[in-house]
Amino acid sequence: MNFGDPSYFERVDETDDALFYQMPRLVIHVDDHASQVLADYFARTLPAGGRVLDLMSSYRSHLKSDGGHGPVIGLGMNGAEMKANPALSASVIHDLNKRPVLPFADAAFDACILSFSMQYLTQPIAVLTDVARCLVPGGAFFTSYSNRLFPTKAVAVWRSCSDSQRAQLIGQYLDQTGTYEDIQSEQLVAADSGYDPLVVVSARTKIT
Repeated sequence: MNFGDPSYFERVDETDDALFYQMPRLVIHVDDHASQVLADYFARTLPAGGRVLDLMSSYRSHLKSDGGHGPVIGLGMNGAEMKANPALSASVIHDLNKRPVLPFADAAFDACILSFSMQYLTQPIAVLTDVARCLVPGGAFFTSYSNRLFPTKAVAVWRSCSDSQRAQLIGQYLDQTGTYEDIQSEQLVAADSGYDPLVVVSARTKIT
């Protein structure tokens, strides 16, 4: 796919994202079952004691308090949401659509999680490239999605894809950065389960 076509990343609502996200939404964006399944997944897969970046963070990080990971730093758009998030050790407000370069040092984290927000990135390849810079070599990246979203803020290419195609789309984003390997997807909650569906796409930064 040629991601150089700007129409892929157009949105119905192109007003400033800071205005859209200024009001706190103190809710989780999937049902309790999907949230618990994701928390269990992270408890199994995040590196023990590892420093975690919660990218596009909000009210909940879907992490267990005893999940075995190290400190969690949130980067998001609403300070009140992140302040109410019990998983975060610290947080920073940052608009990735305006500034795809993250305000962190090289190799600052062992893992990055991006939960239920990939669809809102207008420069996903640039963001994911810089995430790799912030991860240690071999660092883990996990992004999850369901079928819920704010449709007016989701980019056109995401809206045009089916749920299964979205895993392929994320895989193409990661591949085109040239900085990830071992790209995999896993459906953790089936679409016909009666619960919100849940898919995780994972990868690791290349060791050079």
